Amino acid sequence: MRSSVELNERIRGLWLRAGGRLTPEQRREYEQLVTEWAAAVRAEMVKAA
Repeated sequence: MRSSVELNERIRGLWLRAGGRLTPEQRREYEQLVTEWAAAVRAEMVKAA
């Protein structure tokens, strides 16, 4: 599983490359990354507790 930090960097990079407007394909990638990021955050919080 990728870390929340790595996933956040990928999300930011996607937005930068897209210039703030996502194509349908980029939107799917964004949604997948955000879903994975949320899971990583939850896992990291559980691990830290």
